[in-house]
Amino acid sequence: MTETRPTSTSLGPLAFFRRTAPKAPQPLEPVLEEYRQMFPKGKTALIEKAYVVAERAHREQKRKSGEPYIIHPLAVAQIIAQMGLPDTVIAAALLHDVVEDTEYPLETLRDEFGDEVASFVDGVTKLDKVKYGDAAQAETVRKMVVAMAKDIRVLLLKLADRLHNARTWKYVPVESARRKAQETLEIYAPLAHRMGLNAIKWELEDLSFKTLYPKIYQEIVDVVAERAPEREKALAEIRTEIEADLRQMKIKADITGRPKHYYSVYQKMIVRGRDLAEIYDLVGVRILVTSVRDCYAVLGAMHAKYQPVPGRFKDYIAMPKFNLYQSLHTTVIGPSGKPVELQIRTQEMHRRAEYGLASHWRYKENQRGSDTSEMGWLRQIADWQQETADPTDFLDSLRGEISRAEVYVFTPRGRLLALPQGATPVDFAYAVHTEVGHKTIGAKVNGRLVPLDSTLDNGDTVEVLTTSDENAHPKRDWLDFVQSTRARNKIRQWFTRERREESIETGRDMLARAIRRQHLPMQRLMSKSTLLALAQEMHYDDVDALYASIGEHKEQASDVVARMVDAVGGDAGADEDVTEITRPGTSAERARRGDPGISVHGLSDVIVKLAKCCTPVPGDPISGFITRGNGVSVHRADCANLAALNDQAERFIDVQWTGQSSAAFLVQIEVEALDRNRLLSDVVKALSDYHVNILGASVSTNRDRVALNTFTFEMADPSHLGAVLTAIRRIDGVYDARRVTGTRREF
Repeated sequence: MTETRPTSTSLGPLAFFRRTAPKAPQPLEPVLEEYRQMFPKGKTALIEKAYVVAERAHREQKRKSGEPYIIHPLAVAQIIAQMGLPDTVIAAALLHDVVEDTEYPLETLRDEFGDEVASFVDGVTKLDKVKYGDAAQAETVRKMVVAMAKDIRVLLLKLADRLHNARTWKYVPVESARRKAQETLEIYAPLAHRMGLNAIKWELEDLSFKTLYPKIYQEIVDVVAERAPEREKALAEIRTEIEADLRQMKIKADITGRPKHYYSVYQKMIVRGRDLAEIYDLVGVRILVTSVRDCYAVLGAMHAKYQPVPGRFKDYIAMPKFNLYQSLHTTVIGPSGKPVELQIRTQEMHRRAEYGLASHWRYKENQRGSDTSEMGWLRQIADWQQETADPTDFLDSLRGEISRAEVYVFTPRGRLLALPQGATPVDFAYAVHTEVGHKTIGAKVNGRLVPLDSTLDNGDTVEVLTTSDENAHPKRDWLDFVQSTRARNKIRQWFTRERREESIETGRDMLARAIRRQHLPMQRLMSKSTLLALAQEMHYDDVDALYASIGEHKEQASDVVARMVDAVGGDAGADEDVTEITRPGTSAERARRGDPGISVHGLSDVIVKLAKCCTPVPGDPISGFITRGNGVSVHRADCANLAALNDQAERFIDVQWTGQSSAAFLVQIEVEALDRNRLLSDVVKALSDYHVNILGASVSTNRDRVALNTFTFEMADPSHLGAVLTAIRRIDGVYDARRVTGTRREF
């Protein structure tokens, strides 16, 4: 078997990753060899057991290259072993695809290999075996970061998996490879950079660059190759001079050239608009010494011998980068008169620059669990990923956060804070504490008052001025200039919480008004038990969430009332409360309502009510239901609420129209029309012309500008309803008007 690798060898030697292909007789031996180099006393039983399980699980599977699938887990495990990670992570590397791609369940893996290995595998397992859309991709990254915050080695495992997959993109369909390459440039390479894994970062960037822009990639390869002889000559010359100087100073050092990575050249030439001649670090020299004292001694010697280029000196030893990187960087004019970049660091700093946080385990063989105390940005990401409800928003924020440069500022007491480049005093305030941010009213930078949208620079001392007002709150326009994800999320959270409280109050009022309009029993329908049961049925967490949805117009109050009525057994059930408490069947009440003109079989002098759920009128087929108050509720024969009471057949009774009525009948109609100015006014005028008493109206409009209006009114003679509907249909823009009976629409 041969291992798949990029066709071009121009990436340069990476001592960090020795891509030795597993030999068929002993495919695991290269992994074990790497592990033994890092952990001479380490036991290999767990790794060997993991290989046996993985090989058996993937035995029938093939890679797109045609090779046995086990090649991939072996390659990932070898990368992990070269990082110096312990046996549990190497075992997880061998097993990282078995849960997703085979029938081997996570529970079994946990039983056989323990919780630690299982947590690593679960951390890199995709959510589903389907092609992901944007939201699902974002959710996958979210899951990875959550797991990463618990143990950073999950991310190292994910990066190793992505690195080997990137090496085999030539076997993947072009569009799929391009999509993965873009994702790698946006997410995984910056994450590797954040972790200080420069070797992984450089290779991921170059492989992605080659996949996305093959022609530009080849052009840069050719340009760099043309300059190679000149570069090697200049490098040899300055290396000889530096070795001689350091010998005289009795400083022991390793002096090497620094290879140039093509994506970095592309960024400087194309994105930053520089010519190749302006890219100083095409010729780079790395000087490795044994102590920090020697680093500064070498720097002084180099500046004394060569002319330094102004503005090109960086002291990352005194102030390390966010990923723990330490080194002295300076650019000088070399012997040939051309700029040469020098990197001066100790051997330990160099190991950290290559291996990043992975070096944490290289020298702590007994270490179990991850120490992320030095990587504060991980905890920040873990915090704000929980504050971001939309996974796509989280992914967008993550892309920006991990690739953003930083600015370092001080509190008045000298505490150093890292903020995104372009940060303002408001970002600083929220970095100190959320309440400080909310109560900010002004700021001083280096002792001078500045506007809150001022940009902070490295080394600034920032003092935030706050108010003692307990009702103080952030300003919405702060969102226009804050740069940090934390500040943005905290401000949005505050306004979301305030809007929610307003929405809850508004929704509660809207629901109460809707119940009163329909003359329904407020006490029963608005009871805590009824509302809680309804909220759960409608998939809301609590009653406040239901109120908020009404207040935000996500739910119609009239629709919620209808569901509430259904929940208590329909109008008949709802009316039972009224009859039992207020007994509306008195002669005075009947006189006010009028006689509906209905006779009840076998009964006389009985309370008769027309149900509001189906609004029967003379001529409709009807049926009676005896309520607990001995009154009879009359429904249309096809009423859905009546059908729900079939299990109480003994309470049904025959009723019929007498043809003599002094009552006003309740009617509900639905008007479908083109949404236009004064439409509602014209419909109301048409109803008024027929002397009907309008009791309620509901108006909604969809995206196609079609308005659906519902009107509830009383009319003395329902036989005129046809004329009313005809008049409404004649209104300009009205498509149709029909009666609504609660179960169907009559045309």
